[in-house]
Amino acid sequence: MTGPPTPPSILSGSVPRHVAIIMDGNGRWAADRGLPRYEGHRAGMKAVRQAVEGAVEAGVSILTLFAFSTENWQRPEEEVMALMTLLKLYAEKEREDLCQRGVAVRVLGNLDRMDAETLNAVQAIETATREGDRLLLNLMISYSGREELLRVMRKVAERVSRGELSPEAIDEAEVERHLYTQGLPDPDLLVRTSGEFRISNFLLWQLAYTEIHISPVLWPNFTRDDLFEAIRDYQRRERRFGRVSSAPV
Repeated sequence: MTGPPTPPSILSGSVPRHVAIIMDGNGRWAADRGLPRYEGHRAGMKAVRQAVEGAVEAGVSILTLFAFSTENWQRPEEEVMALMTLLKLYAEKEREDLCQRGVAVRVLGNLDRMDAETLNAVQAIETATREGDRLLLNLMISYSGREELLRVMRKVAERVSRGELSPEAIDEAEVERHLYTQGLPDPDLLVRTSGEFRISNFLLWQLAYTEIHISPVLWPNFTRDDLFEAIRDYQRRERRFGRVSSAPV
């Protein structure tokens, strides 16, 4: 996938091909304003649009958003229902704009617990945007990094039990074949908003060598300029992937 020319606000250098974002701070944003948590989630939808538009403008190829974790199902029923309603609303409201921007949407995670109406809406946006060639937008919904790895283990164990694979042949490629992100490069950059320093059970395998940027901004206040700042931070770093760069003579 190719993007538009890099905007002037980005430093010259390599733009991360794959950016992942943990969208945190909706509840705090609402609490600061004396509003119910639902209003924080609603306000966060505007930030999703900012992140998508910024990613397209910067020339990012893949944007992965942590939208709803499996742990989120344990929240009060009214909040879960509100989140599902907002997800359906996003899928319906943003579909045409995403098509026009060349954004292809994929919804990844364990969707078995999703109600039929919301599932139909997210499947519809996947179908409608599948020709997008400027940005791949992954929405991680009902997702858990540990659950994903357990899912991989079960699938690999099934292959071994059927005699299709020997234990000695299990390698990284075999693991990656069964991930939700199969076929995609690992994130180059992880952005976490609201100033929290944790990865919250997100992409545990895929983040092995990812650069991490912590933004103090609460998610509803996140703009494309905040994304550009994260990219500038990324561009200042030397990525070694466990290796040591050559020492000067």
